[in-house]
Amino acid sequence: MKKVLISFLALFSATAVMFPQKTQLLHFYVGSGSFKRVNTPVSVDLEGINKSDTLGFRLYEKIKGQLVEKQFQAETGYIPRLWWILDGTTEPGKEREFFLFQDVPMQSESEITASLTKDDIILKKRNSDILHYRKSVMYPPTGVDTAYKRSGFIHPMISPSGNILTRISPPDHYHHFGIWNPWTQVRIGNHVTDFWNLNSKQGTVRFTGINSMINGSVYGGFTVKQDHIDFRGTKPEELIINEVWDVRAWNTEPVEGMKAYLVDFTTFLSVAINEPIVFVAYRYAGGIGFRATAEWNNKNSTVLTSEGLTRKDADGTRSRWTDINGAFKDKGNSGITFFSHPTNRDYPEPMRVWPENQNGVGDVYFEFCPTRLKDWQLDPGNQYRLKYRMLVYDGKIDKAAAERLWNDFAYPPSVRILNK
Repeated sequence: MKKVLISFLALFSATAVMFPQKTQLLHFYVGSGSFKRVNTPVSVDLEGINKSDTLGFRLYEKIKGQLVEKQFQAETGYIPRLWWILDGTTEPGKEREFFLFQDVPMQSESEITASLTKDDIILKKRNSDILHYRKSVMYPPTGVDTAYKRSGFIHPMISPSGNILTRISPPDHYHHFGIWNPWTQVRIGNHVTDFWNLNSKQGTVRFTGINSMINGSVYGGFTVKQDHIDFRGTKPEELIINEVWDVRAWNTEPVEGMKAYLVDFTTFLSVAINEPIVFVAYRYAGGIGFRATAEWNNKNSTVLTSEGLTRKDADGTRSRWTDINGAFKDKGNSGITFFSHPTNRDYPEPMRVWPENQNGVGDVYFEFCPTRLKDWQLDPGNQYRLKYRMLVYDGKIDKAAAERLWNDFAYPPSVRILNK
């Protein structure tokens, strides 16, 4: 990333002399808090800034008496935010100083892009695919009941070296779709509908539209709409749950010396009818589920939770993060570390982890399941959020790195604004 250095005399001269025709909008500090930060996504709230065009900014960090220009992205919305990467290493207890000016923004290339094909939204970092989101209906293999058809899931999820980490429509569970999150037992009025086991023909989940696609130098991604359709109500098909997925990948190197992607997955849920519904407690449901590649088994893969548990004893326990890693023939190891946010329902979330003898060979499945242990009622008029982060990487990650990344996600750097 090209850096522009500008001599820094003092705050007064920075505004009055160096930028005589520019308006300083913010002067603020970013603090690491109690944690070490390495190439961490960070943001500042732009609410209240007297400026209509939120893209007309330039962001600078004061480093050794100079102003160093930083790439950023402005995110508009109910509360607009400015995002950038707190690059390099910031030790615990340190602060870094920043200035935001009103100005014509610097030119920057989109490092993370979202593009469309007939079937998919493809998220890339430069020329490498990170993941595909399936927007058209995927049918099961020939000869299998078409009730197993589905849209609205992530497959493939791809490591930086090109290893495919996900699997869809396996013969043992045709209703498994890479990375996805349907709800299994949903009480709707006087009946219960299963949106997970498609062969029950009680309900399904459908992609229904794209809200946005974003390309950028800091992050890229998309938001999509998904409908949970009930087949058991008074109508042949009835919309029960509105869902929005927000998926974004960050242009950062989150772990020193490792090829990795950092991907955020956030789901927003709301009730589409005029009465409450209940997600009934069950060991599979919602959250975020991962059916791993067929290449992994009980001899070449591992599971490790934040509490130090493995595949032998992790099922049904709670975790802040869980790492799933496995070997690929002649291609080394790759994996995904799943991070759960402290604001998620029933945090730290219970998990479903398949036993070591699953399907006779030890096929791998993992899920954060916020309704594994107790019911969850959703009321009309409210919006509910579940927020996850994934580290998609090659090699192996140690517990210290996973803890650092979870701290970034759960307790991001603080922002102290001096003027606004």
